[in-house]
Amino acid sequence: MDSSSTNGRSKATLSTETLSALAEGIPLLLSRWTALQMAIQNEWGGRDSRQKSTQLASDLLSWFAHSKVPHHVDDLENMLDEAMVLSFNTEVEDGSIEEVAEQLMIMHEECLQGHYESIENLRKCNEGTESVSLSRQVINDDKDESPEDEASNMAVDEMKPKTEEMAMGESRPKEPTGPQEGWSIVPTRRNRGRRC
Repeated sequence: MDSSSTNGRSKATLSTETLSALAEGIPLLLSRWTALQMAIQNEWGGRDSRQKSTQLASDLLSWFAHSKVPHHVDDLENMLDEAMVLSFNTEVEDGSIEEVAEQLMIMHEECLQGHYESIENLRKCNEGTESVSLSRQVINDDKDESPEDEASNMAVDEMKPKTEEMAMGESRPKEPTGPQEGWSIVPTRRNRGRRC
């Protein structure tokens, strides 16, 4: 590993082990970034939001691996902010861009030193979350109808008898024969006060 110090940041060529660790760690870290995950799930970047997220991870890896200038957290923050605005139409103002950039820089520095604890921690944290999100998606996909569809079907069902009755020549819907236990019949506004 060739490394030289410039402006307090080290510039180094990455070993294949370090590259593979970063290739695993960057997507793991991005999968825990709430703003990005909301943008992906809600397709704020369009139908290809998931591919844009994968491309962002690839661009970050490339930036760490092939950048000829020293790495600065400000540059990384700008890169993340630009990706969120241009790819996902999302302005992130919750401070998470700075947090993710800092975590990426820490991960990169650890990998340069041959330490992979942060990636191992991310791997352990993500083991259970992926299956939970996938099971939620499967459960939601199993539903044939949404509540809105059910409500619209009920409205159609309620209207069918009324239109059938009117087609038979009746001008008003029939009133219920009697109140059920605990219920009382309230006359319509038209009929109030006109009864003699």
